[in-house]
Amino acid sequence: MTDTLIVLTNLPDAAAADALATSLVEARLVACVNVLASCRSVYRWQGAVERAEEIPLLMKTTAERYPALEAAIRAEHPYELPEIVAVPVMRGLPAYLDWVAAETALAPTEGAPPPSAQ
Repeated sequence: MTDTLIVLTNLPDAAAADALATSLVEARLVACVNVLASCRSVYRWQGAVERAEEIPLLMKTTAERYPALEAAIRAEHPYELPEIVAVPVMRGLPAYLDWVAAETALAPTEGAPPPSAQ
């Protein structure tokens, strides 16, 4: 097993999907986001069967970045209860998995306390 995760969520429209995808890549919380074609979701919500057109996102990240990624999705997602599901990657092309790790790595100063706090 690797440290890489594929994280899934759905957005209500292409504009929201693109905005979230861009924000997450720019923040280095994910290495890549696949914004997929619209799909129809059928689900039970508050006692009623609902149907919605949604845009699925497949995001590639690492287990280390997952907590920050989840927090960012929750903060930016328009749904009251967004789907956020992480699936571990069992195997993959080593060079690709290394790329995911490199693109989501914290910069040397990111996440570190300021020098005065050490």
